[in-house]
Amino acid sequence: MGSSSSLVPVASALLLLSYLIAGNNGVSAAGTSTSSDGLKLNYYSESCPRAEEIVKEQVKSLYEEHGNTAVSWLRALFHDCTYIDAIKSALERACPGTVSCADLLALAARDGAAMLGGPADIPMRTGRRDATESQYGEVESNIPNHNESVSAVLDRFASMGVDAEGVVALLGAHSVGRVHCFNLVARLYPAVDGTIEPAYGTYLRGRCPTAEAKEDTRDVAYARNDRVTPMVLDNMYHKNLLKGRGLLLVDQRLATDPRTATFVRKMAADNDYFHDVFAAALVKMSENGPLTGDQGEVRKDCRFVNK
Repeated sequence: MGSSSSLVPVASALLLLSYLIAGNNGVSAAGTSTSSDGLKLNYYSESCPRAEEIVKEQVKSLYEEHGNTAVSWLRALFHDCTYIDAIKSALERACPGTVSCADLLALAARDGAAMLGGPADIPMRTGRRDATESQYGEVESNIPNHNESVSAVLDRFASMGVDAEGVVALLGAHSVGRVHCFNLVARLYPAVDGTIEPAYGTYLRGRCPTAEAKEDTRDVAYARNDRVTPMVLDNMYHKNLLKGRGLLLVDQRLATDPRTATFVRKMAADNDYFHDVFAAALVKMSENGPLTGDQGEVRKDCRFVNK
């Protein structure tokens, strides 16, 4: 599972989930249509009563170990198999062969967002099953790129049931953490992008002093997405967009595109509204065409289908 500093961590997790359970457009690996009707709250109340608590405990443990670099921790939670393995192992020790990897990812996305000050106690229905064909290779190619147009991003999320309002909320996950200079220098050299606030452009050039930034080096140069509350999933992201401080090109475009600009302004003015829409979009993505009932399987190892 690779990673890129331009990804939206929680949304990336749920896109990974969507391929783990069903593939594109609500069609299962076997080719049959799926729906979220088989999901329910507290699905594991009898078969694994502590399932959700175990996931939350593991997410908390990972945060305490890696939370000093919040977005690195959150991205790794969904893109580093070691992290997913840790949560799955804890679940298997308690309830072997019971909790699916798809449910693990959905619950971890919810708890990870809450750990960073995002919406708390999001009701998350469970009961997903895992696909019997692995489609991990398709995930990265379907996650929105930082240089894409708003139309392309809206189309990608629409295929997962998320509308423009939800997209503006989910991209608010960029409020947390940092971005590698490799993904920024095209906006800074040879001249600073005119949509960037001048003072912010000066700051970014200070963080990324050369156009020759390299990708994925050990001593990678970076800039923080949010210099005010860098460890909190809040509406500072949207406030920054209105000031010309969008770090990535796709971020800044949201503030001027007529399909998204109204939502940017509303979220910048109301953090509770941002959290409410974020929570709803998170649930919407998590319930995008799941396998349920007798479909699919419960994987023993999230990396591989069962033998």
